[in-house]
Amino acid sequence: TSDSRYKIDVNSADRTADNFVRDDTYMAERAKHQLKRSVSQVIKDGTGGGKRRGAANQSNHFAVTDLHSVHKDGEDEEEAETKKEVANPEAQGTSPDQQYVKAALAGGILCSKCVLGENGGREGEIGNPTELSILRAVYMTGVDIEDLKKDSPIVAEVPFSSEYKFMATVHEPTPEIDGDGCDGKLIVHAKGAPDRMLKVCNKQAKGGSLKAEDVEDIDEKYWTEQIATLSSHGLRVIALTRGTIPSDEVTQDQALGPEFVNGRDQPWLTFVGLCAIMDPPRPECVQAISEAKRAGVRVAMITGDHKDTATAIGHMLGLVDEQYSEAVTGPEMDAMSDDELKAAVMTHNVFARASPQNKIRIVKALQAQGQISSMTGDGVNDAPALKAADMGVAMGKEGTDVAREASEMILADDNFATIVTAVREGRVVWDNLRKILLVNTPINNAQGMSVLFGIVCGLPDTPLTAIQVLYSNLICAVTLGFVCAIEPAEDGIMDQPPRKVGKRLIGRYLFLRIALATATLTCAVVGSVFWARTYQVGMSDEDA
Repeated sequence: TSDSRYKIDVNSADRTADNFVRDDTYMAERAKHQLKRSVSQVIKDGTGGGKRRGAANQSNHFAVTDLHSVHKDGEDEEEAETKKEVANPEAQGTSPDQQYVKAALAGGILCSKCVLGENGGREGEIGNPTELSILRAVYMTGVDIEDLKKDSPIVAEVPFSSEYKFMATVHEPTPEIDGDGCDGKLIVHAKGAPDRMLKVCNKQAKGGSLKAEDVEDIDEKYWTEQIATLSSHGLRVIALTRGTIPSDEVTQDQALGPEFVNGRDQPWLTFVGLCAIMDPPRPECVQAISEAKRAGVRVAMITGDHKDTATAIGHMLGLVDEQYSEAVTGPEMDAMSDDELKAAVMTHNVFARASPQNKIRIVKALQAQGQISSMTGDGVNDAPALKAADMGVAMGKEGTDVAREASEMILADDNFATIVTAVREGRVVWDNLRKILLVNTPINNAQGMSVLFGIVCGLPDTPLTAIQVLYSNLICAVTLGFVCAIEPAEDGIMDQPPRKVGKRLIGRYLFLRIALATATLTCAVVGSVFWARTYQVGMSDEDA
């Protein structure tokens, strides 16, 4: 059997096959190391091997795992090294030729509607980051992606959906990629969630080749282990598979459903390999989640990624800790009753392999537990959950029109940290509004009460003239109110717990302070008038 791993340097200045290097130790040790660590130690350190949370290497390597692991169960390194059979002639540290890269990653290229940016960069790119990474990996080896797509156009396709988590395309065979012996057949490329694709595969390819001598029975145990290993690093993993069908089974531009792939009586595809991408959390996102936790805002992650990937990313983000130590998957949530889900949403921060229906149930379960929930989303399928949440937040750049219309707030920069900034600004506005009320309300009340008590007390003239009222409003109400409105945040504003639901703007404590200030000002104004009149009468008597 063949066992090999490859990594690609997408930061290289040259587009050559030398950027694609075989390294069977790449991303192969972390899982074994973690098996020796206690759960509490893993939770304490996260999956970063001592790195700070959110840290990422400058070089964004893209690993392709192909066939068997470096060591079989019960073998040590030396035994495995002498026993393993290598279908690919490249030795450790060397690079395969361009033809191998093209054949092994053909499914990632042809089964994709993504478009790379100018010169392989990010400017002008269109599509999912994971799919674009596959294209960029092939592009960096010197392969002309557009020519490859033109030589093998799509005959029919199964569009991607978050329900079944894969997509598939049908193509005419290309001898350069598919080899000989494909007369009267069509080639099917399918890619998607590894655990879903594994169920529809009965064969595996050696070295990305579909030649009869390079295809063998699939080793499900091995692939399951490799999926878990890559996912434990927080990598987003996608499986590439390939199959053949009679040329008369599909017509040009025929609309195909998911049953074309997963609705057959027996598994029929050939597992080619795994592709993995590191999409590290933004440093500002990690900091924002930490700040949100201090502010009493609980952050949960709902993703379609593999459970192990979601858990590893949760470690990096600080979402997985002693209290919330595990992830729950979509199928597990489907099997839960409403009461069980209500308990689960209070004990889990990471939800993996979640479907749109799962998102709605999560929101409603949180609301049933008395939680105020906000949901972020960008797709059409996210719209019901965005609408059901107390605050739906849509993405302004990548979000669909449907998602934006269903939301109460739109993130112009698609950055989670902006939400935490909005929470902080909301608290500042609340505090400053209460300060304005504390300053302006007693002043305005005292103006009216002074006039009223002056009349009640039989004063011939009102204590305050019209010009005095206007001057008081200008100097006290407007000026001081403006100063309070733009006052910066108080120290520790994000260390306070959230306000209680339904809390009044003018609570009991603020009302007592306003009443006391109003009474003090009113007494001072009316009392000063009486004192002045008494003093004036006394002076008049002395003059007489």
